[in-house]
Amino acid sequence: MQDQITSILEHMAKSQHELARTLEAKREVIAHMAKMVSEIPDQNPSFGEIEALMEHSLSITKGLTSYLNSLADLEDAIADNLSPIVKAMKEQPGDE
Repeated sequence: MQDQITSILEHMAKSQHELARTLEAKREVIAHMAKMVSEIPDQNPSFGEIEALMEHSLSITKGLTSYLNSLADLEDAIADNLSPIVKAMKEQPGDE
């Protein structure tokens, strides 16, 4: 039983590591987008049409929201996957 739990944990760790790498890539994109936004002058910006500005702002907001939702999904996946493992380990008699 302990070997199965160890194997499951190893597979979960690998998949969650891949998820973390994906999130890291998303984080870098979001950080770059946020830096671009911070470069916008506070007064009298000349962007041309306001519609383009609104579209880009919406795109940045969607990207940030997607990144934060992905972080929440990763947290939920970790919790969902570890709960049965922790429960199984607690139920085992003093095998340590």
